[in-house]
Amino acid sequence: MQPLIKMQEFPSHPAGAPVVLTAANVTKAYAGRPVLRGVSLELRAGERLALTGPSGSGKSTLLNCLGGVDRADGGSIRFNQLALETLDADALTEVRRRDIGTIFQFFHLLPTLTAAENVELPLQLNGVPPAQRAVRVRHLLDRVGVAGRALAFPGELSGGEMQRVAIARALAHQPAVLLADEPTGNLDSRNGAIILELLRELSDETGTALLLVTHSGAATHICHREIHLRDGLIAGARDRD
Repeated sequence: MQPLIKMQEFPSHPAGAPVVLTAANVTKAYAGRPVLRGVSLELRAGERLALTGPSGSGKSTLLNCLGGVDRADGGSIRFNQLALETLDADALTEVRRRDIGTIFQFFHLLPTLTAAENVELPLQLNGVPPAQRAVRVRHLLDRVGVAGRALAFPGELSGGEMQRVAIARALAHQPAVLLADEPTGNLDSRNGAIILELLRELSDETGTALLLVTHSGAATHICHREIHLRDGLIAGARDRD
């Protein structure tokens, strides 16, 4: 079988890094209709994994299960060796708040908060002292290139600026895993390319693992591996030796 993507297009794979997220035979159905039918994968620290497939293949459902937003019906999901299916709602919320960052296609910034306040919110929820929060927020906004927009509200930002703020917010609490659901799907090609390069640079700098749901061929090029879903099953998986 031919590779889904030419292997030379992938960056070096962090093969020796520890596994931070594992899914084993994960299943999920809605109203009796199977959406995931036994999906298994693993994600290593610092690794970027592209999850591709047609609409309705189960990509977003899998992402929600891996992130603890939704519970799988069967199988096991382990985050840093902690089995998510064994956790109650409060413990699951704590894992998400402490260890997982999420980036959405439509940004999901709170409209009544400034860019800086949106980035600061995860730090507030985790009880980080105000002085430390301020330093972290300034650093992140500067790193993603929107320091000059710190006091702007989301409605005053461009799409590219909103996604940069969303990335800063997702990384604010230094998560072990970053989940991105079509993060360039609502951007033009130029801003999409900038955001992808920013994600690549930041994951390299921080060692944060990135699981990227995408329809974009360009997005797969920043990843070490690609898993292709079809009808709730893995139809192909390729990585670089």
